[in-house]
Amino acid sequence: MAGNSYGQLFRLTTFGESHGTAIGGVIDGCPPLISIDEDFIAKEMARRKPGQSSITTGRAEDDAFQILSGVFEGKTTGTPIGFIIPNKDQRSADYGTIKDAYRPSHADYTYDKKYGVRDYRGGGRSSARETACRVFAGAIAKLILKDLGCTVDAYVSQVGTIKLEKPYTELDLSKTEDTIVRCPDAETAAKMISLIEEVRAEGDTVGGIISCVIKGAPVGLGEPVFDKLHADLAKAVMSINATKGFELGSGFAGSAMRGSQHNDVFVANSDHITATNRSGGILGGISNGEDIYFSVAFKPVATIMQKQDTVNKAGNATTITAEGRHDPCVVPRAVPIVEAMAALTLVDHLLRYKSIQ
Repeated sequence: MAGNSYGQLFRLTTFGESHGTAIGGVIDGCPPLISIDEDFIAKEMARRKPGQSSITTGRAEDDAFQILSGVFEGKTTGTPIGFIIPNKDQRSADYGTIKDAYRPSHADYTYDKKYGVRDYRGGGRSSARETACRVFAGAIAKLILKDLGCTVDAYVSQVGTIKLEKPYTELDLSKTEDTIVRCPDAETAAKMISLIEEVRAEGDTVGGIISCVIKGAPVGLGEPVFDKLHADLAKAVMSINATKGFELGSGFAGSAMRGSQHNDVFVANSDHITATNRSGGILGGISNGEDIYFSVAFKPVATIMQKQDTVNKAGNATTITAEGRHDPCVVPRAVPIVEAMAALTLVDHLLRYKSIQ
C-alpha cells in the first residue's frame, strides 16, 4: 500500500495495525552525531499514549519503544533508524460486532472498497494507533531542532464551542501540560474538561481545534510553487486522523480584511522582521524568521456509544452499537502528534535548504 512515508530528505515510513503485534517505522536521512535522549522520547510518547487521564480512552498501552538500528553509543550514525512499539492491550473481541458492518464516518467502507479487505480490529491501519510512530520520529526531529534553538509547541485552543479567546502571544505555553486537556489557560481548560465529561456521559463525542507555535525557525525554509512550507505543514497535519481543516496566520478571518489592514509592514532596526505577523511567519511559501503559527480542526471521534443506523458488506440496512475503549475527544492526545508532524516537516525542509547552500 502506497502512502506510508512522509518527507523527502528526512523521511519517515511507518508500519503496523492497531491490533497487530507491534507498530513501528524507519527514519531515513537523519544526520549523524545527533544525541538521542531516550528519556525525552519516552516523555513525548507518554503525552500521546492512551489511558493517560479520565478524559481519554482506557486502553492501557505504555508505548515503550525499542530502537533497532541507526543509533550507537547514544548518537545517530547517519544510517536508517529502525524502531518498534509493541501492542500490549488489544481487545479484538470488542470489534466482532462490526466485522461485517460499516461504522459511520470511519474508514471501514473506503478501505473495503479500495482493497477488497479490511482489518476491522480497531480500524487496522486506519487507526490513530499508528500515530505513535509519528511521535517517536517527531521527538528525534525535535532534538535536531533543539540544537538550532527552534521550538514547536501546540495546545488545545477549542473544544466544541468552548474557545480560548487569548492569542498565543498572551499565553504561557509552559502551562500547557498543567491540565489533562492541554489548554494553557486554567479557567478555559476547566470548562473544556467539563464539556468532555458531559459528552462522554451521554455516550457521545466532541471535536476541537489545536493551535501550534513554532519559534526560532530560520529564514529560508520552504520551496517555490508546489513545496511551499505552509503547504507541506498542511499536508503533514491533515494526514493525522480526524483532521478537517487547516489555517495559517490570520487564516479564514483574513479573508474578511482589506489589504491595508492585513499587510505585515516591514520594519527597520527591530527584533522583528515585520510589525505584525498575520502571514503566520511564511511569505511566498518560505519562512521569514517570525513565529510560524497555525491551527488544525479535528472532527468529533466517529465511534460513539450510541445505537447507529448503517449498512453491512452486503449493502443491507442494519444497526450497530459500538463497544471497546475510545476517546470522547481526540484533541488532548493529538497535541503531541501535531507537534511531531510540524517538527518532521521543519527538519525535512531544513535539510533541503542546506542541500542548496
